[in-house]
Order: sequence, then structure tokens, then C-alpha cells
Amino acid sequence: MTGLFGPMLSVLTLLAGLLAAMPGQAAPQHGAYAGPVRVVGDDGGGRLRPRLAEVRQLRASGVRVEIRGDYCLSSCTLYLGAGNVCVRSATSFGFHGPTYLYEPIRYDRFDYWSRRMAAHYPPELRHWFLSRARFVTHGYVTLSGADLIRMGVPRCRG
Repeated sequence: MTGLFGPMLSVLTLLAGLLAAMPGQAAPQHGAYAGPVRVVGDDGGGRLRPRLAEVRQLRASGVRVEIRGDYCLSSCTLYLGAGNVCVRSATSFGFHGPTYLYEPIRYDRFDYWSRRMAAHYPPELRHWFLSRARFVTHGYVTLSGADLIRMGVPRCRG
């Protein structure tokens, strides 16, 4: 039996080492989350639908999302809905309402997409977004990670 398990253990050890060295993976810290981690840093946002699909996939897989960059703008903020998420207190988060190629959209579509976005935020942030930030369609309304932590988003350790 040892002849079979020796090579298997070597392969498993090699795979574990390769996975630990992959970009976006953080080494577990003592007392910290020990599962797979996706570190988000300096993300300027992007298209809404692909980001919603990515967040849905992250949530389903249980991957921890740690937002640790200097900034997280626009659709990056949807990572807050990934389930197992934390933020760095110094990260700047930029929020704005939905637009199409920086142009206003019909109110029914604006309301629909605003609510889809807001569903990814904890209750206090959701209320703030729907009452204020979604109406900003040029530039951003910014909050710090510390603001989000006060609104119920967990702080990243370390």
C-alpha cells in the first residue's frame, strides 16, 4: 500500500504548492479564513452584466473575496455581494447609478438596474445607495472601507 500512496502524496503536495502560488490566492494567516481567497485590488469597474455573473459564481463557490486595493469603483462594488467578503478600511469605494455608455437610460431600466445593484449591498448601504448614490451618473460618490465597515461589511484581517 505504501508504494501507491507515496506517489499520490507527492502529486498532492505538488498541486497544493502550485495552488498556493497562484495569483489571487492568499496564504492563510493564523486565525484567518483558510479557504480559497480572491483578492481584489485597484479595480476601476466595468460592465454590469459580466460582473453580476462573476459575483454570482463567487458566491456559489464560497470563495472569500477580500477587497484590499486603494480603490474599488463602479461595478467593483458589486463584490460586496459575493457572500464571504471583507474590505480594507482604507480602500476608497466609488458608487454611481446605472448608465449605458455614460448616457442616461429610461427610468424603468434605471430603476431595475439600480435595484439589481443595490441587492448586493448590506441593508444600510443598500438604503444609502438607493436614496443617494444611484442618482449620480457622472463621477462617483465615495465611501471609505471604514464607512462600509460601519455599515455592516466585515473588515479584512491583517
